[in-house]
Amino acid sequence: METTEIGSRSDFALWAIQRAKEIVTTEGPSLAMAARDMNEEALAASATDLGKAISNAMLEIFDGLVTE
Repeated sequence: METTEIGSRSDFALWAIQRAKEIVTTEGPSLAMAARDMNEEALAASATDLGKAISNAMLEIFDGLVTE
């Protein structure tokens, strides 16, 4: 995992945009295919994976803010 120093709101915004792009690039295609195929089970699974990726990204930044 790459470490990024966030020293301002601008740094955080840039990080959030980059992570969002990574998440959409990774999780988006399976969600789009499930929606296109109207496969409700695959759509639910893909949506769950997308939600997990978003949650993990938020926990990633939160863990960086907490001092040990």
